[in-house]
Amino acid sequence: MRRLRDIRHGFDRPFWVANISEIFERLSYYAVFSTLALYLNETLHFPSSEAASLSGIFGGAVWVMAIFGGALADRIGFRRALSAAYFILTCAYLLVGSIGAPWLAPIRGIVPLGLLAGVILFLPALGVALVKPSVVGTTAKASREHVRSVGYAIYYTMVNIGSTAGPFLAGWLHDRLAPQAVFTIAALSVFLMFFVVLVFFKEPRAEATASHAQPSRVWRDLFTVLRNGRFVLFLLIFSGYWVVYWQQFLILPIYIHDYVNPKANTAMILITDPLMVIMLTVAVNALTRRIPSFAAIMLGTLLTSLGWLVIGAKGSVIMAVLSLVLVALGEVTQSPRYYEYISRLAPSGQQGTYMGFAFLPIGIGSLVGGWFGGMLLQQFGAVKRQPAAIWPIVAGVGVLTAALLWSYDKLAAPGTRAKSIR
Repeated sequence: MRRLRDIRHGFDRPFWVANISEIFERLSYYAVFSTLALYLNETLHFPSSEAASLSGIFGGAVWVMAIFGGALADRIGFRRALSAAYFILTCAYLLVGSIGAPWLAPIRGIVPLGLLAGVILFLPALGVALVKPSVVGTTAKASREHVRSVGYAIYYTMVNIGSTAGPFLAGWLHDRLAPQAVFTIAALSVFLMFFVVLVFFKEPRAEATASHAQPSRVWRDLFTVLRNGRFVLFLLIFSGYWVVYWQQFLILPIYIHDYVNPKANTAMILITDPLMVIMLTVAVNALTRRIPSFAAIMLGTLLTSLGWLVIGAKGSVIMAVLSLVLVALGEVTQSPRYYEYISRLAPSGQQGTYMGFAFLPIGIGSLVGGWFGGMLLQQFGAVKRQPAAIWPIVAGVGVLTAALLWSYDKLAAPGTRAKSIR
């Protein structure tokens, strides 16, 4: 009862408004992401390799832009940042669903379709990059100290609810409406949040008196991080994990549609990962809490990578689901420990800047993973007609990443703070 009372009175209204809006933002994002590759391939007739590459731009730009989104949100305030973000996302998702629409025909006659799609798919990143730091920042500013850890748990729960609901919604719409309906519903979802923020969200009290970072300080911190060669090397190596992980959105839907079962509802299949994350996170964290953080990162990388061998052994919907179970198991093994590792690696006074860079491998993984997955689809699917060979190669990238992480830990990390938390 006391804990419930603390939760009831420990959070200001902006906390609940921001975190509830996060459900709808994630719902929209993952509804779009789970159907995007097939939409580009089947509806807009992009080759599978190009569809995967364009999907990688959509997924990757978000996390790269997050480095700068936090600085902008801090400068203009969370209320302005959130309302601007949801308005941008509304327009962006409508544009994504209108790439092939008649009203864009004059532009398609001037601009190559691939370039037009790439530019439009970059636009949602501008919105999401503002949402993430604004919601996390509001969670910190609108929570009492004694319930702040609970606040972050609530935030993580909201993210996973939205991440599960998004593919489910897309799968439900898949059997009833045209593919473009997913983008329309996604736009309506974030447009509703635009009004919710304007009406109900007030700048958190602690934020209202905070001093905003100057642009010169932001850029100075940025270059300070980039001069840390060991840290940058770690981020580049760990990007390999996300190259492997993102294949569930980048090429798995096309692979299932073209080589397993063209009638399969791929968006529903993609629910597996977020559902497993919700169910397994607490249990896996309890089981692995005594494992050093860097070892947990390597273990999670191996689990996610080897999971793709399951569908490679036998192409079926059931095997795809089993692969995603293992992918999720690897994700919940490494993800919390990865952020713990970064937070401890950061020098005193630079934790915020370093945590912003923690998102960089996620973006690099999607951008590179789109190109890489598309190349595999083209080479082993369209050309060699050996699509099952794709997955051992994907798994091999993950195993190589784990080996490079091990080498980094032994050779590059000593002499840094990483040594004390291995």
